[in-house]
Amino acid sequence: MHTLSLATWWIHLTSVLEWLLAIVAVRAYGLRRNEGGWRWLALAMLPALVSAMAACTWHLFDNTDELEGLVVLQAALTTLGNGTLALAAWNLLRQQRLGRSGPETER
Repeated sequence: MHTLSLATWWIHLTSVLEWLLAIVAVRAYGLRRNEGGWRWLALAMLPALVSAMAACTWHLFDNTDELEGLVVLQAALTTLGNGTLALAAWNLLRQQRLGRSGPETER
């Protein structure tokens, strides 16, 4: 665990916790607004969370070559997460635009 400084570990761990809290907050916001698109956005955030956890795990074991597969997994999950977040954001925007253009909102 000596490959990262204590300050860097602090940033890594708090970033993971912050992302987890953001997922919970996005889900709660969607429930409060009764809009399902927020649930999809929260789910789309999960690959990025697992990606960060994979990176932390690799660092925890001193970036050992035996766990280099975690680096590949982390990269793949980052790519997947970026794609799912983009799709979920587009879906949320689309749902909100459809909701605003309905007859009940034109009063």
